[in-house]
Amino acid sequence: MTGNAELVAHMKQWRQSLNKDDRWCILINADPDALASALALKRILIPRVHSVDIARVNEVTRPDNLAMIRYLNIPVKPWQPEKACQYTRFALVDSQPHHHKAFQDVAFDCIIDHHPLPTAPADAAPDAASFYDIRPGVGATSTMMTRYLQGLRVRPGPRLATALLYGIRTDTAAFERSGGEDDFRAYQWLSRHADNNVLRRIMRSEYLREWLPLFSRAFRSLTDCRGAGAHACLNEVNSADLLVAVADFFTRVHGLKWIAVSGIVGKTVIVIFRGDGGRDIGRLADACFYDVGQAGGHRTLGRAEFPLEAVPEGVKTAEFVLKRLETRKLRPRQTAAPAPPAGQDAAPAAAPKAAES
Repeated sequence: MTGNAELVAHMKQWRQSLNKDDRWCILINADPDALASALALKRILIPRVHSVDIARVNEVTRPDNLAMIRYLNIPVKPWQPEKACQYTRFALVDSQPHHHKAFQDVAFDCIIDHHPLPTAPADAAPDAASFYDIRPGVGATSTMMTRYLQGLRVRPGPRLATALLYGIRTDTAAFERSGGEDDFRAYQWLSRHADNNVLRRIMRSEYLREWLPLFSRAFRSLTDCRGAGAHACLNEVNSADLLVAVADFFTRVHGLKWIAVSGIVGKTVIVIFRGDGGRDIGRLADACFYDVGQAGGHRTLGRAEFPLEAVPEGVKTAEFVLKRLETRKLRPRQTAAPAPPAGQDAAPAAAPKAAES
């Protein structure tokens, strides 16, 4: 991993300046990359400070993420703003303050992330943070944390190495969606220290048994769309994660170039997009639903959200979604919605998060 010497040197200097009496809280929008990065930052901080806690601002419901927390014994707890006074310092990893409303009232001393900086200067990473490193060109924040561990000569144990390995794997989609030389070298290095048996157990925890009837519902509702695509409607579901699981499954169907899986969560219609890269799925999501809600994503995955009240009275949600999928045209590229930051199990903030989708 090259070109990071100055950043590592800055990390070393910053780490030396930490106060032994400080009580740190690392806030995350929990997904595999965020969980792993928080665990790595805790490993870096803990010898130099009084205590370090990891707190999540979202609910974790995806079975692979629950398995990761369970098998790797990650000490993450729900964030309780009313108890913020217990801490003297705050860190944010795999996110930026504008990504979630829960972050916006916190003064962060450390921000480490790989998502793009916001276009609005007012939302940019605050200069008040004594340490921040934001590198959109990196595939995963876990890669950045791995580089810091190497530079600080901190050898990760099997638990931490496995977490970081899985963080890189999920955010790069096993290098199918993103990732460069730094990510690949970090993955290779971590592979020598990780517990592959535990990694396999996490990776195989994709579905919950109570989700299985939803697949039957998806099969019955599957309808062909233009360009060798398809749409499946699950109607009312408890969580968008169910839609994600079904959409991911359909990516393994031969000849299906893209899939849109819609459902209703509360009073919000959510549409999860997946594709094989033949067409820009993020732009498709934007074209179909930008005028009724939030939509965007990347070339192979996307997400749209809009209020249920946007569906005309007397029209079924499935019919409304399918008509838009079949008739909407792409907007000019320069005005299309920008790809939102990636993440899983994350509550939507300013824009829906593509990779959780």
